[in-house]
Amino acid sequence: MKYKITVVLFLCMTGIAFAQKKIWTLEECVTYAVENNLSIQQFELDLENATIDKSDAIGSFLPNLNGTLNVQSNTGLSFDPTNSQPVNTKQITSSGSVTSSVLLFDGLRNVHRLNRAKLNAVANQYRLDDLVNDIRLNVAISYLNILSNKETAKVAKALYAVTEQDLNRTRELVESGVVPKGDLLEIEATAATREQQIINAENDVLISRINLAQLLQITDYENFDVSDAEFEVPPADILKNSPKVIFDKALSYWYETKFFETSVDLAEKDLSFAKGAAYPTLSAFINYNTRYSDQFFDPITGQVIPFKDQLWINDGIAFGAQISIPVFNGFSTRNNIKRSQINVKKAQLDLEQNKLDLETNINQAYVDVINSSQEYDAALKTREARLLALDYSKERFDVGIMNSFDYSQSQARLDNAEAEVIRTKYNYVFRIKVLEFYFGLPIVID
Repeated sequence: MKYKITVVLFLCMTGIAFAQKKIWTLEECVTYAVENNLSIQQFELDLENATIDKSDAIGSFLPNLNGTLNVQSNTGLSFDPTNSQPVNTKQITSSGSVTSSVLLFDGLRNVHRLNRAKLNAVANQYRLDDLVNDIRLNVAISYLNILSNKETAKVAKALYAVTEQDLNRTRELVESGVVPKGDLLEIEATAATREQQIINAENDVLISRINLAQLLQITDYENFDVSDAEFEVPPADILKNSPKVIFDKALSYWYETKFFETSVDLAEKDLSFAKGAAYPTLSAFINYNTRYSDQFFDPITGQVIPFKDQLWINDGIAFGAQISIPVFNGFSTRNNIKRSQINVKKAQLDLEQNKLDLETNINQAYVDVINSSQEYDAALKTREARLLALDYSKERFDVGIMNSFDYSQSQARLDNAEAEVIRTKYNYVFRIKVLEFYFGLPIVID
């Protein structure tokens, strides 16, 4: 009875485990990676900071407003702030003021600061979009790696099943005296090798699943898996476009290049800002102030004038303008302008280098698709030839004309051909997806 209960519990737990296991599609993996990647979250915070910088730049155009309030007690000789007369008694005084100032002209540096803040927000958005693209591509690579390893495992199991049949048939041939017992041992060794291949293939599947889970920042490796459904090699319609067409299309949206273009604009704004420091700065201000003293008496009644009355009796307004003209500051302004000019040239060179790299990568990706297509076709032909050769070897082995060593060599060559088909197939698919990626097409695996 106890044994039955244990079995039931085990089956229930197994059922729960299978129920919790989720099979992920490529689209789900990409979406999850984008939503949960820590680097993306950090870049999003940088984008928020850029938005705050823009708010700071807008605020620099607005007048500021500051208030002060002072209360103090004096004993001994002091000056009454209400009439500036000396008094030699304990007194309590207070004063307050409100001041507003506005910057009228600073060599257009505030304008350049605002434009730079806007460009910086755009640059951070491009940088974020470029990171998202990289993550999508990395997820697709890891996803394809899992599918490749799963297909390898399936092929290894299928080959082992064939070897089992050969093993059973060889036993019969040995028992009937058609082939020597050494041939049986050779087939048994081949079967053991195929078992090891299955173990290695399943380990590769597990490791590739863990790698993708880590890329998605998922820690529940046991319940993480992707669909193992086979798919056909997609048509390489992208090759209908020339590398020049693909490059021109990439230039119109490629986020990394857009980031470098914006970097040039940012460097130019920094240069304009540095030049603005050579111009005079003009600002204006207005100040309202008032004061109170407990020693400010009414000359008629001799009583202390009330607080609220003193506020308007002792108030005053001051306003004016100030201009600051830079004359000499130890060459700092001139050197800042020179540094900014150098940064503009560096940003332009970085942009040109990025375009050259992009064009080179696209041309290489285009050639890779053509070469991988030819490799895949050659691998298919080789596998077909190896299959025919193995069938021929099996016929000769069954009648005792071929020994087990030569037969095993024929099987090994088929194994290599099968592995090469899988490698070239997924390499071809990956190359197609990379070229489509440059063209702006979404990464989809059907």
